[in-house]
Amino acid sequence: MPGPTTSVMWFRRDLRLRDHPALAAAAGADRVVALFVLDDALRRPSGAPRLAFLYQSLRDLDAELRRHGGELVVRRGTPENVVPAVARDAGATSVHISTDFGPYGAARDKRVDAALGEVPLIRTGSAYAVAPGRIVKSDGQPFRVFTPFYRTWSAHGWPAPAESDPARISWRRGISSAGVPQDPKLPPRLILPDAGEQAAYATWHRFRQDGLRHYSDDRNRPDLDNTSRMSVYLKYGAIHPRTLLADLGKQDETFRRELAWREFYAAVLHFWPDSARDYFVPSMRRMPYATGKIADAHFAAWTAGRTGYPIVDAGMRQLLAEGWMHNRVRMIVASFLVKDLHLEWTRGARHFMRHLVDADLASNQHGWQWTAGTGTDAAPYFRVFNPISQGKKFDPDGNYVRRYVPELRGLPGAAAHEPWQGPAGVPADYVERIVDHAAERTRSLANYRRLRGRPSNGHATDR
Repeated sequence: MPGPTTSVMWFRRDLRLRDHPALAAAAGADRVVALFVLDDALRRPSGAPRLAFLYQSLRDLDAELRRHGGELVVRRGTPENVVPAVARDAGATSVHISTDFGPYGAARDKRVDAALGEVPLIRTGSAYAVAPGRIVKSDGQPFRVFTPFYRTWSAHGWPAPAESDPARISWRRGISSAGVPQDPKLPPRLILPDAGEQAAYATWHRFRQDGLRHYSDDRNRPDLDNTSRMSVYLKYGAIHPRTLLADLGKQDETFRRELAWREFYAAVLHFWPDSARDYFVPSMRRMPYATGKIADAHFAAWTAGRTGYPIVDAGMRQLLAEGWMHNRVRMIVASFLVKDLHLEWTRGARHFMRHLVDADLASNQHGWQWTAGTGTDAAPYFRVFNPISQGKKFDPDGNYVRRYVPELRGLPGAAAHEPWQGPAGVPADYVERIVDHAAERTRSLANYRRLRGRPSNGHATDR
């Protein structure tokens, strides 16, 4: 009689045991080996906060597996070498994965599939409620604009959370493992969110109970801690968006749209993989950008939160202090880099990818392109974020600014957004503005008009 069958469950951006279609498929074998590959192609561009959170998530997954009689096999190397080696060591008859639709992940999985030979690489499910590529226009073409995508995505729907009970799985142990690396050294005082599946569910339940009812009104207020903080857990798949969607009611439309933006950007990257590094609107490559020593000095001031514009500086300092930044502030600082400092969006996107714990390639790159006016938007470049009016509107009492820019704690209320207007001028330990927003906005729009070869159409806004 044949012996028991063994499958390999290769975890990637799905570090959980519940609501896991690929794991449920792998559990069709008699025994399951849990595997994670430390792929240097993905680790190299990751900063210390993101790596530390990944390693903590892996330790949590290993602990959960051990509770159910399993263990996580961790090996370092190229996946096309590591995965077949583990399959051979385990005598596996199949390897299971959640489908990766990113440009690197899709190419990697194709190489692994070939290297496995007769052992099939079985793809089940994905990191999305609706897999990228499934939602297209009536003519079969992909969507380039969010609103019609959202209507079609909503009408399409998604399945209920999948059943995958780790207690019912017979786990295979005893395969050699290198173990999870030690966390890299983090910046002083940086505190990461709790990692793992249980932390993801706890964070979601807190937000559902305390924050969701205020989300529509307060989500743009960085001074109020009223965002879900779920992005980091979605990034690593500690929870599936399908789980969140199943908990939402009809009144939670605003939050549902935010989840759809993540799915939209994943679909855009799937259809236009070059947009991860290149301009979604090719003509925008010709926009004149600043270079040289002054440009580099401006970039350094921006990364350090020393531009002289309080809401920009608060956001950049929050990024360094927490590995996270409020989404409204992400748009403000991105607009400032591109349209006030005239630097390419790619520089800012790389900085975010290195420092954000929740850095997701599709959402990050296309969020930057949207703000920079080079991406998926019907009226791109005329949207210019005014860092002063944005600060006053969304941080009306200045509490967010004072939290991250202590030099301004002596300024009351909204005065923190214009320290140069006070009777004593800019505090001695703060910095003067490195550029004049009004002048740089005018310059950016003039550059755009020249690029397009026509006068302004009257739609320019300074928000």
